[in-house]
Amino acid sequence: MGGSPTSAGASPEKTGPLAGLKVIEMAGLGPVPLAALMLSEMGARVLRIERADSGQPLLRLPEAYDLDRHGRSILKLDLKRPAGAQLLLRLAAQADILVEGFRSGVMERLGLGPDVVLQRNPALIYGRLTGFGQDGPLSGRAGHDITYLAYAGLLHALGRQDAPPVPPLNLVADQGGGAMMLIAGVLAAHFQRSLTGKGQVIDASMIEGASMLAAPIHAYMAAGLWNDRRGENLLDSGAPFYDTYETGDARHIAVGCLEPRFFAEFARLLPLDRRFVASQYDKSSWPAMRAAIAGRVRERTRDEWAALFAATDACVAPVLSLAEARDHPHNRARQSFVKSGGLDRPAPAPRFSQNPRTPAAAPAVADREPSVILTRFGFSEEEIATLAKAGVIDR
Repeated sequence: MGGSPTSAGASPEKTGPLAGLKVIEMAGLGPVPLAALMLSEMGARVLRIERADSGQPLLRLPEAYDLDRHGRSILKLDLKRPAGAQLLLRLAAQADILVEGFRSGVMERLGLGPDVVLQRNPALIYGRLTGFGQDGPLSGRAGHDITYLAYAGLLHALGRQDAPPVPPLNLVADQGGGAMMLIAGVLAAHFQRSLTGKGQVIDASMIEGASMLAAPIHAYMAAGLWNDRRGENLLDSGAPFYDTYETGDARHIAVGCLEPRFFAEFARLLPLDRRFVASQYDKSSWPAMRAAIAGRVRERTRDEWAALFAATDACVAPVLSLAEARDHPHNRARQSFVKSGGLDRPAPAPRFSQNPRTPAAAPAVADREPSVILTRFGFSEEEIATLAKAGVIDR
């Protein structure tokens, strides 16, 4: 298993449920950096390895706003040089977890595949995240969130009946089916290692992760309670009591009163004809119900409706913009968003009772100096100078 918190490679003390856990993040795009951010903010010490020959990022952010690098130590390596790969192997020998999100075969071509790395550190948990998985006919293909949702059948289900499918930002395949499943996998393997002492490889596929998120939908479809056509079901805008409506000021409210008692409260306050309450789940009544709701909602502004429904269980909410969400009284009361330098961002989540967070605190400054990082991993000054002179590390 990796070295103790006080061994070579230890960063300044961190707190949180994962304090003492040492993680190597192979820099990439999207879900792996989010997973590393969350692990770091739960207390893990994350060393981000950036390739010295990497190109410009898709969206270049100023350092103060770059959550892909927030809270980590960062080391730039030329992994195409044998000395660079050997350096990474030496770092991995002291780590608990390594996470990477390259296409299948990339780490192997660098001489850093799991067979090689686990031979050096058999207790290492080697987390791999790709869109298609490590094998199969598409494993070498490129893609993005929209690609993986298309192959998972989920993109087909997103959007309205009379319109094309709508990509849900990159929240479902990349972040939900990718980053969250990767975190679940490596932490499950970490628990198993506490019992067996052995590491293992995690093969996380965004298609499979996103499909797992939709497991209940597959169950509904198998039971005949969901059809495979967009916009005709309970949760996909097919039901008029689970949808968004335009208000009198051209903004929107979200209506989500699925349960009869919540729908009855919604109908009383809107108001809506009582005949719809008795026939809530009668699909033949849905077109007239939708038209009636839409007509009523246009009579007031978004904020007027929000005020009317605020103290009720009618499950009606104003559709807030990203900027508005930061200033909502509930989110302010819970300090759900924090200022990090000039950046307003979501506060670390979830919360842990034994590790109270300090939302107003400035983020820790992560190490950027290679000599400081490598000294903590037991490298001598002479070794560091040799690596720098050879161009293996970027000083």
